[in-house]
Amino acid sequence: MAKPKLSFICQNCGSVTARWQGKCESCGEWNTIVEENSAGGIGGGPQGASRRRGRPSALLPLSGEMEEAPRIISKIDELDRALGGGIVRGSAILIGGDPGIGKSTLLMQAAAALSRNGHSVVYVSGEEAVAQVRLRAQRLKAADTDVQLMAETNVEDILATLAEARRPDLVIIDSIQTLWSDMADSAPGTVTQVRAGVQAMVRFAKASGAAVILVGHVTKEGQIAGPRVVEHMVDAVLYFEGEGGHHYRILRTVKNRFGPTDEIGVFEMGDLGLREVQNPSELFLGERNEKAPGAAVFAGMEGTRPVLVEIQALVAPSALGTPRRAVLGWDQPRLAMVLAVLEAHCGVRLGQHDVYLNVAGGFRISEPAADLAVAAALVSSLSGAPLPSDCVYFGEISLSGSVRPVAHAAQRLKEAEKLGFRQAVLPSAPADMPRSRDMSGFEVEALPDLVARVAVGGGATDA
Repeated sequence: MAKPKLSFICQNCGSVTARWQGKCESCGEWNTIVEENSAGGIGGGPQGASRRRGRPSALLPLSGEMEEAPRIISKIDELDRALGGGIVRGSAILIGGDPGIGKSTLLMQAAAALSRNGHSVVYVSGEEAVAQVRLRAQRLKAADTDVQLMAETNVEDILATLAEARRPDLVIIDSIQTLWSDMADSAPGTVTQVRAGVQAMVRFAKASGAAVILVGHVTKEGQIAGPRVVEHMVDAVLYFEGEGGHHYRILRTVKNRFGPTDEIGVFEMGDLGLREVQNPSELFLGERNEKAPGAAVFAGMEGTRPVLVEIQALVAPSALGTPRRAVLGWDQPRLAMVLAVLEAHCGVRLGQHDVYLNVAGGFRISEPAADLAVAAALVSSLSGAPLPSDCVYFGEISLSGSVRPVAHAAQRLKEAEKLGFRQAVLPSAPADMPRSRDMSGFEVEALPDLVARVAVGGGATDA
């Protein structure tokens, strides 16, 4: 009898080593390497498989008839927006998020909405019993729908049950870390089992035409746990984000083969589940203190949606040898760059001051267009001069101190005007950009122009 082949696999990144070691050399994590039997099953290599001759496949040209991907509309607009217009039939979608953030709540509400629209939905729970799922459905007012429940973790049993019944339109698996397959000889939750379970569900989705939504746990770094190959296998990857002290939730798309990859859906968590937020700008600007210095409104873009958020800065004299730099909701190296440009090109001395920066509402900003709003908030806090309450800021700052233009300027201005803003500080705009008569704009080419204007009053009224 052949000796079983053993391998040591990192449960964080999926790298394989010849022997056990305390620290993974690929990802740097400690105590994540587990011994697994890789001689057979999925990922076991070709040595156990029967050899056969390959058959030729048809070669097709790039040109030809194209069909739009058939989609299932859930009638939850924020979810459909994040997915590019709805759930594509036969697709596999992976949703990750922190524990307790609301993944199961969102999927239960989506399952109930689809069921009310006449679609067949199967909800497979691997973490909760059927009674627990029913309790959540009653709380979310979804118990009166025809959603079919199943509490099972074995992949073969799940596929056999789905094959016997009428083909569902949507299958929800909560979660992939609880699945295990007879073809993989390892414990549930390991890299081999997660990969085997996802492969089986993706094959089922492609063969049957049913859409499959997989729920994935996340690591302490915020990444979906398990091998990264799982994210390559599925058609769409979404992250459900939110801060514990805030009631809003954001569904952010990071991969989508059938739509844009930078869309977001905004929800508000309440006692009866998640509520859609049609206008996120009103949510993030709801508690503004218009007379306080150090607060600037940034007109940002999340995918195709303009979002206005308030950036708050506090500059205070430091009693420490090394002043503090604390950032919430923005990139800390980006703040260090803006501080260096202010000191080198504008004469703003912040070397003896603590700097605290916060994006109101717990929102996270990733685009460099927030540079100008951050600089305005910092100078306003240092000088004690409040910025105009009806002014928005956006623009990218270069290391030379110049202000560079950013994309979608017209959409940013349109959203600001819709919410009652009448002034804007922005980079030099092209001549053909549509302009509004009700909104005045102050175009800055270099950062010192903005610093001088903010220090003497902060307005854009005399532009």
